Amino acid sequence: MKVYNSLTRGVETLAPIADNTIRLYTCGPTVYNFAHIGNFRAYTFEDILRRVVQFNGMKIKQVMNLTDVDDKTIRGANAAAVPLTTYTKTYKDAFFADLKMLNIQPAEIYPAATDHIPEMIALVQSLVDKGIAYQSDDKSVYFNVRKFPGYGKLAHIDFDHQQTGARCAADEYDKENVGDFALWKAWEESDGPVGWDSPWGRGRPGWHIECSAMSMKYLGETFDLHTGGIDNLFPHHENEIAQAEASTGKEFVKTWMHCAHLKVNGEKMSKSLGNFFTLRDLLEKGWTGREIRYVLINAHYRSGLNFAFTALEDARKSLARIDACVEKATEGAVPEWAQRHLDDFTAAVNDDLNIPKAFAALFELVRDANGKGAEGTLGVFRRMDEVLGVIFFGKAEKAAVPAEIQAMLDERAAARAAKNWAESDRLRDAIAAAGWLVKDSREGQSVTKK
Repeated sequence: MKVYNSLTRGVETLAPIADNTIRLYTCGPTVYNFAHIGNFRAYTFEDILRRVVQFNGMKIKQVMNLTDVDDKTIRGANAAAVPLTTYTKTYKDAFFADLKMLNIQPAEIYPAATDHIPEMIALVQSLVDKGIAYQSDDKSVYFNVRKFPGYGKLAHIDFDHQQTGARCAADEYDKENVGDFALWKAWEESDGPVGWDSPWGRGRPGWHIECSAMSMKYLGETFDLHTGGIDNLFPHHENEIAQAEASTGKEFVKTWMHCAHLKVNGEKMSKSLGNFFTLRDLLEKGWTGREIRYVLINAHYRSGLNFAFTALEDARKSLARIDACVEKATEGAVPEWAQRHLDDFTAAVNDDLNIPKAFAALFELVRDANGKGAEGTLGVFRRMDEVLGVIFFGKAEKAAVPAEIQAMLDERAAARAAKNWAESDRLRDAIAAAGWLVKDSREGQSVTKK
């Protein structure tokens, strides 16, 4: 299995440091709002990554953080006049529901920042003790980037041509600014009730220190793999490296992987442009989690992804074609031609997660199965879906239909009998939003779990 390492800017073999286990840290959501499809581009990429690790017989230990204290969460909680924990719980719960809808495998550990304040304080203290961090006149504690010679190695920053010397108090800031960044932010009136006592006074951790402290707690001072969106590379991941390595004197992470941005209809996603979508927005429009996942993963993770409704339409047609073939597939001896397609699929996913090429191998399998017969191909489809997570296996995995879903199906059947197509469509969308896919045929309607 080979992957592109952002640190070395080269393709390398991904091999565990120990125990045949890849220890993986993935930057999770800041729970101040519902996650949007740009966020899920990163989370589906990371899901494909962990699936390919397991596909290759390695074990995985994944930690994904929940940022539940930062500038945005505090601002949102104060505006809503509710406690921070109450405000963020809504979005934490929604995030986990969204992961399930997109068939994203759960991480082994989801640490919340607010549960790990002591670890963050201890890490900041170690940097202060080493003379790499200092308390400023505003009572906040900053990391002195000039005292860490390796600063900039991930982003390959040329210090001579960057703005330097300023202090960066905000959690997120101009990527041209390589000034000292906040490790511990002194309490301000705008923080309201949010704050913790520390050796430097009441305050709260900076965003960057959260990930360094939590990743090392659960994965060790040196671990295998760290991922995120390309927008996290600098300053966030650069700062993580500086904090960790300045404290421990050890290499923080062996391999770094980053996925490219998502655009909608060729433009940057923006509420002002009307092209900003959460997963819920798309489900309400009648698209399924499986169709959305198909679009999000069907581009190389290091290439920009253009998300469009035409792509969702194509996904629906493609999945229907796969479903029709899988319904005919059987267990048994794998034909030589089917094994060849699986070999091509395996080579593709092991070549820096080349999922478009992997899909090509899948559709070659579908084409040949339709032409030569699908006997003995079911195991090949299952093996491919260990990575893709989009194939439905019909009777083999059919779940019992809950009473509330059956009630909507009965209402929809009555609406269709009365030729009330608007009500029929409304109920189909409601059933889809609940996680079930309705199919209409000459025999009537059927429903399957997405």
